[in-house]
Amino acid sequence: MTDMSLSRRAVMLGVAALPIAQRAAAQARPKPVVVSSANAFNGGINCCAKAMELIKGGGDTLDAVIAGVNIVELDPRDTSVGYGGLPNEDGVVELDASCMHGPTRRGGAVGALRGIKTPSKIAQLVLAETEHMMLVGEGALRFAKAYGFQEEDLNTERSRLAWRTWKREMRDKNGHTNWESLTDAPPKKKIAELRKAFPGVEDDMLGWAYQVAVHPPHGTINCIGLNEKGEMSAVTTTSGMAWKIPGRCGDSPILGGGLWLDQDVGGAGSTGRGEENLRVCGAHTVVENMRHGMSPKEAILDTLKRVSRNFDNDLARLAEIDISFYAVRKDGEYAGGSLWDRPRPGAPAAQFAVCTADGRSRHENSFSLLGRK
Repeated sequence: MTDMSLSRRAVMLGVAALPIAQRAAAQARPKPVVVSSANAFNGGINCCAKAMELIKGGGDTLDAVIAGVNIVELDPRDTSVGYGGLPNEDGVVELDASCMHGPTRRGGAVGALRGIKTPSKIAQLVLAETEHMMLVGEGALRFAKAYGFQEEDLNTERSRLAWRTWKREMRDKNGHTNWESLTDAPPKKKIAELRKAFPGVEDDMLGWAYQVAVHPPHGTINCIGLNEKGEMSAVTTTSGMAWKIPGRCGDSPILGGGLWLDQDVGGAGSTGRGEENLRVCGAHTVVENMRHGMSPKEAILDTLKRVSRNFDNDLARLAEIDISFYAVRKDGEYAGGSLWDRPRPGAPAAQFAVCTADGRSRHENSFSLLGRK
């Protein structure tokens, strides 16, 4: 009788506690969120919105974030990612990408891939269909073609114009370049001179081409997604540094550099100057910082300080460095942080893109380690 009474009491207590346990479990569920770099032409906003749409529809988180970045990869106006990305010094567009799938703890990457507009999809194929982690160059292209991807010229009129303008600006110590007629007076590096070299091209386009020729931009898109089950995935894709030496890979295809994810902890990614990120294993460092109890903001701030330390905290040397990090913790807390409050003097404040469970995709301001005058 005593045993039966205890047993009945235990059952009743268990039944009473069940709603409390269910509420606690519900409260522990993270709120879905997608975070990405901002990118031009609302690229980050559109990327996050697409990824969230698929996540809310029950799609896999990796499929979701890759569908998001595909929007930017296929947009020829974004010259730092995919189709229309600024080419290497030979005038050839080479693309890098990496991805990580939290539930299976697998990753895949491609480097120096030519002729394929969506390298993120090839990185996902490396993850899903091979025992390798990374394919590069000709091998990566042959692999993509084996899965039915068509090889294409990834230059646009815009990117080719920028490359030709850059070639004109490459001069020896006497100011000579083989990419310019010697029958004219020495170039004045003004729009009038470029107008003569490129008849029919509008002045705004010529001005843009000259600026990117003499001040090569850095770009990339990183995207991290979290669903309500706590599953996470991430992807980073880029055309890399403009006018780079053929074969150069930055941080974007390097797992632990431009991308790292452990869904027991969180995920992180980076955009900007890849070489400086690789010197601190940035994405991995951010995630490990979160593992040891730092918030996403604290984790990014510590990593930015490591970048600054590598330049002896010399602001004059750091002035030419542009690097940003993005992080999402497993509970849904997120942050975006940049080395500088704006990528260059006079530019808009650094931002990143976010889409939350309500489906509203928006820009938020990044915090920064340093401020420009």
